Amino acid sequence: MELEDLVRLRRARDRMDREYAEPLDIAELARTALMSPGHFQRSFRAAYGQTPYAYLMTRRIERAKALLRKGDLSVTEVCLAVGCTSLGSFSSRFTELVGETPSAYRARSHEESAVIPPCVVRTYTRPVRVRRRVDPSGNL
Repeated sequence: MELEDLVRLRRARDRMDREYAEPLDIAELARTALMSPGHFQRSFRAAYGQTPYAYLMTRRIERAKALLRKGDLSVTEVCLAVGCTSLGSFSSRFTELVGETPSAYRARSHEESAVIPPCVVRTYTRPVRVRRRVDPSGNL
């Protein structure tokens, strides 16, 4: 991949980091990177190891975790605050990436992380997609 393409992709990724709560679609992000939507998706995945949608959702879930730790917003309010429009999709993705439901995450104590600087907490609590492997016989 050419350096110029990487610079354009970084521009789109930085936009996702800044505007994660805004309604961003592939066509708009591709325009930011000055690429066609198909080329943008393929190039983004090649450069960052995940689709633009997966990256954006990871940023949204990361921010949702911070809002849920504070505990002053409901799960629905957090869902809307991070730019998700479907509570069901938000909850499913949150559970997939974090390993527990948003309600369970909000309900448990987060006092142990209260004394840790937010930049360090963000690094260690960053959501990571867990891929389940299926063996050839179809068992999990």
